[in-house]
Amino acid sequence: MPPVNQPTPALVTQRAAQRLPRVALVLFCAAYLLPGLFGRDPWRNADLTAFATMLGMAEGRTPWISPTLGDLPAETALLPHALGAMFIKLLGSWIDPALAARLPFAALLALTLALVWYATFNLARTDAAQPVPFAFGGEADPVDYARALADGGLLATIATLGLLQLGHETTPELMQLSEVALWLWALSAAPYRSTAVRLAVLLALPALASSGAPSMAMALGATALLIVLRSSYASVRALWPWLLASIAVAAGVATLLGAWQLRMATPSAAGTTRLLLWFAWPVWPLALWTLWRWRQHWMRRHIAVPLATVVVGVLSCIAMGGSDRALMLAMPGMAVLAAFALPTLKRSAGSAIDWFSVFFFSLAALAVWVIYLSMQTGIPPKPMANIQRLAPGFVPRFSVIELVAAAAGTFAWLWLVRWRTSRHRHPLWKSLVLPASGVALAWLLTMTLLLPPLDFGRSPRPLMELVNQQVPLGACVRAPGMSRANVAALEVFGRHKVLTTVSPQTEVAHCDHLLLSWRGNAVAPEAPAGWRLAMKLRRPGERSEQMGIYLPQRGPLTSAEPTSTPAAEPASPAAPR
Repeated sequence: MPPVNQPTPALVTQRAAQRLPRVALVLFCAAYLLPGLFGRDPWRNADLTAFATMLGMAEGRTPWISPTLGDLPAETALLPHALGAMFIKLLGSWIDPALAARLPFAALLALTLALVWYATFNLARTDAAQPVPFAFGGEADPVDYARALADGGLLATIATLGLLQLGHETTPELMQLSEVALWLWALSAAPYRSTAVRLAVLLALPALASSGAPSMAMALGATALLIVLRSSYASVRALWPWLLASIAVAAGVATLLGAWQLRMATPSAAGTTRLLLWFAWPVWPLALWTLWRWRQHWMRRHIAVPLATVVVGVLSCIAMGGSDRALMLAMPGMAVLAAFALPTLKRSAGSAIDWFSVFFFSLAALAVWVIYLSMQTGIPPKPMANIQRLAPGFVPRFSVIELVAAAAGTFAWLWLVRWRTSRHRHPLWKSLVLPASGVALAWLLTMTLLLPPLDFGRSPRPLMELVNQQVPLGACVRAPGMSRANVAALEVFGRHKVLTTVSPQTEVAHCDHLLLSWRGNAVAPEAPAGWRLAMKLRRPGERSEQMGIYLPQRGPLTSAEPTSTPAAEPASPAAPR
């Protein structure tokens, strides 16, 4: 093995290199992955538009190579849409199409967690990452040390606040996240698994380019070339031809798909800083601590590889005006860097992280339980009154399964707090147990106890049920200027054929419904020539947008009605849940 010129700052005993019990690790991952997978609609904006595109592809309403949303071209992220459409086609007749589309993306999130674990494990095994040997022995075994750091890297990924919602959506960015994690693993495992690494290198960048991030694929390829050519490992240096081939294929795929559409925006340093502070908590302070304590090892692979992915992700976020979805792609590398802070973390810093996690997540859990009790019993009355004010028409429901799951998660959290605040001070990963379990608990409680009001508020189903009372299912609808989210809602929950580029005056056979939307409480726009306002609608609790249904003058008209609230049961069937 190549010599190491600089001593490492890590001082780790064999006792500290304990691994996290595998059952506990699996339960952590299950509590993070499974909530939110079942029993909810696609939520507005990115989650809904991606699902609508996949559903249209699976049902044959739009081509697979150049899919559309309504009559608008869909995003250039062809591979994620094709993956979701494939699962809808395979499983959509057995289970809810939304669940069928969500399953492969949940698997991609699980794959990301696994790849981060193995990337950290491989990088921690390198000579430059090993702890300082003791004069009389007793230092950590290299494999045990690497396994303990890998557990910390996985916990750091789960603890990241920004991944909580974006990581559970059915969007192209989740596939991009898994491809960045695959790239990270390939560069970390190069000295150990040559064939699998070469295949991963050839796959990762073209897949990233076909998932809507060709510029990031090029940037990752360029940084990887610099790292590989400077490596002291012959097996790592031998990767450069495969890297060049992967970059070339990725560029060709992006050109063929027309994916070179840079979404640049005016950089905002203040906005990006605020985003980093909460989105990457608590891994960003640990990553910065790693860069400081390991500052003489930045050119070593265990620092350079994850740092390169972080730099590319953060710069992409800045270039896109503070995009959280671009910043999400920096999280695997940041989690690996955070893991290397654990051998050098002071006890006072670890205690501060623990106590902050205990107070913050305990208060959050208590708040969720109070809101749930208010919904079910009316005591205290204030939370339920607030929900009714924000989501008029919402009717609480009770589920034994959700209650049992939430109670089990809460008791597990209390046990972990007691375990961590006792004398268990030795494992390297101890400082990340409470942040990771707190995030998992918050997600579990939100996706069980608070799922009904959240789903009612974020799903477009209540509004679409009102639309479907006036517009027959599957009817052609003119919607000039309609947002992509509303177009997706009309396609998913009404199966309407939506024409956004057709003016009200254009002659289109059997397209006798016109939908217009406007912002705020403004007066409805004047009816176009030949049309008359039949009804004004507003999604329950929505204050920023209204929608009007217009019918031809020659057709039967309904007098304009005030903003409606949905009935407890839909008047007509909508898309399957």
